[in-house]
Amino acid sequence: MSVEESGSERDKRYDEVCRRLESLLEDEEDWVAAMATVVCELHHSFEHFHWTGFYRVIAPQMLAIGPYQGAHGCLRISFQRGVCGKAARTGKTQRVDDVHAVEDHIACSATTRSEIVVPVFYSDAQVMAVLDVDSDLPAAFTEVDQRRLEQICQWLGERFGIR
Repeated sequence: MSVEESGSERDKRYDEVCRRLESLLEDEEDWVAAMATVVCELHHSFEHFHWTGFYRVIAPQMLAIGPYQGAHGCLRISFQRGVCGKAARTGKTQRVDDVHAVEDHIACSATTRSEIVVPVFYSDAQVMAVLDVDSDLPAAFTEVDQRRLEQICQWLGERFGIR
């Protein structure tokens, strides 16, 4: 479906993705396998997802690329740089309709026009990773995308973020 699909159609597509994820990850205990599965399901379920991946917290104030689908991504991102860094630093979802309007946007791909980044938390409320989704279309992400990606990331944190 296209980026122009209605909110209810997009919500239904997320329902399908979530059902598949719950089934695929039912007995999974490995966090990396879970991230790879989530990224694959999301990336191939939505036409407007052109780069889909996780950046994991690997050291204080530092993210490293995790499982992803799409062209090469940035290998390391400081919490002080870009949209991913801001999501990790603030613990808040960043939905950007026009990445060129963001002063410190990190252009891993020259074709990216919009982006959404959602934090995943450990049980102690510390950020363990961020889910980054880029689109080559402007304003590709809606409130539905934000709400549903936040639900998926919350579910992941609850399943794999126990310390």
